[in-house]
Amino acid sequence: MKIKGLSTIRQKLMVFVVLLCGVLLGLVWLLNVWLLESFYTHKVHTDLQRTADAFSLLIQKYETLEDPSQPNGISPDFYSAVQQPEYTTMLLGKCIEIADANYNCLLGNHALSSGQCLLHPARTTLFGDTGLPSWNNKNVLAYRAQTLADGDMYFTLNGQNGMRQMVVCKNVADRYTVIVSTDLERIGQAGEVIGQQVPLIAAVLLAVSILGAYLFSKWFTKPITELSHAAREVAKGNYQVRVREPENADELGQLARDFNTMAAEVGRTSELQRDLIANVSHDLRTPLTLIKGYAETVRDLTGDDKQKRTDQLDVIVDETDRLSGLVNSVMELSKYSSGTMKMEPVRFDLAQLCDEVADRYRNVCEQNGYHLDVQTDQVCMVKADPDSMSRAIHNLLSNAIHHIGEDGYVALHVKPQADGSTRVEIIDHGAGISKEDLPYIFDKYYRSRADAGKVGTGLGLSITKAILISHGYAFGVDSELGKGSTFWFVAAAAEPEKSAEA
Repeated sequence: MKIKGLSTIRQKLMVFVVLLCGVLLGLVWLLNVWLLESFYTHKVHTDLQRTADAFSLLIQKYETLEDPSQPNGISPDFYSAVQQPEYTTMLLGKCIEIADANYNCLLGNHALSSGQCLLHPARTTLFGDTGLPSWNNKNVLAYRAQTLADGDMYFTLNGQNGMRQMVVCKNVADRYTVIVSTDLERIGQAGEVIGQQVPLIAAVLLAVSILGAYLFSKWFTKPITELSHAAREVAKGNYQVRVREPENADELGQLARDFNTMAAEVGRTSELQRDLIANVSHDLRTPLTLIKGYAETVRDLTGDDKQKRTDQLDVIVDETDRLSGLVNSVMELSKYSSGTMKMEPVRFDLAQLCDEVADRYRNVCEQNGYHLDVQTDQVCMVKADPDSMSRAIHNLLSNAIHHIGEDGYVALHVKPQADGSTRVEIIDHGAGISKEDLPYIFDKYYRSRADAGKVGTGLGLSITKAILISHGYAFGVDSELGKGSTFWFVAAAAEPEKSAEA
């Protein structure tokens, strides 16, 4: 929902807090003014009903209350029972009477807080003399008769000076009646007083809520404002900008950390783009210059000299091939990275594929006096795209030979793992990779300082990375300066082939 005039999170937070305060004040007013008397009356009625039920169960237990042999005409067992603490405590603040079917009061007690009873004007001690006329006045007699005739009921009596009394009448087996009553406080007046205080309370709380909302929104939106400012700086090209990362791990703190990570990655990408321009420009400039130079030479000077013309045309062809290779590598990386390269996974022996790729380098290694150590003697079944995996292994092996050490050692090891996966390692004893360069060695167009100035596009490892990611394989490199590098990846095990149904 869009609220007109509220354009910032800070404004929306302030409005939300103020509205929330208003809603809470409305609920307080509703509960304390409108519903106060209803809640109070319900509570009093429940308490009186519980007391009447307790005495009704006691009467039913003894069945007969009258005992003419006793001075008070009441069974001594029942009389002793009603004077136990569990019953006398129920009667605090209440008036109770127990009458027989002839409407005669057998037991009665006044313990009202006001000391005045609208049912029985006179007050006596606990279950005292019930022969006084006040215990058997015509109003009470009518209530007893109606209870015996119609059953349980409750009502409220109104007296002079605002006195009110709630009465609960209980019919016990059509033989006795229990009438319990208590004073009703002037709860309505209390509600009126609270209602008069609510506007003042609302004004104070509204002022406090506005101030609190202002301070809270300022504190809450401060990191967002910092992020917004930093984002504008990044848009201007300042990739060194960073935002303060809060110590707590809430969502804003995580957002700040993610922003800093993003700024660092954007800065690194920008640097790689600059490197791309420099590297590709160099790689393009050299063959283009040679092609143009030799073409002009052929045209102007050596057109009639067949041998020179052939040699110079060979240079043009070679440099053209270099340009084509560069363009093809860029296109290939783009296809793998974007996912447009269609993969056709099949089950095959990865060890055999590695051996076939290594076989292409045996002649080169022999001619240069290199030692190519190939360990592919164990079957390693995987499910992958053979052409893509062949390309990845070729790139890694070519990279190892390109960085071969003085001992001329390069190795390709294929090792089955206990979980059924296959680990492939390409090892060289070259100069190694520094710790600063190691995290970025698979990035496109990236070259370590040791490779600065060397001919090449820097795309081979990037293509390998894209291929392995598309297959979901783990990969990495372990290296130490002066000792060489080990590039590796782990291919998941192929699911066993399902046997054909007979």
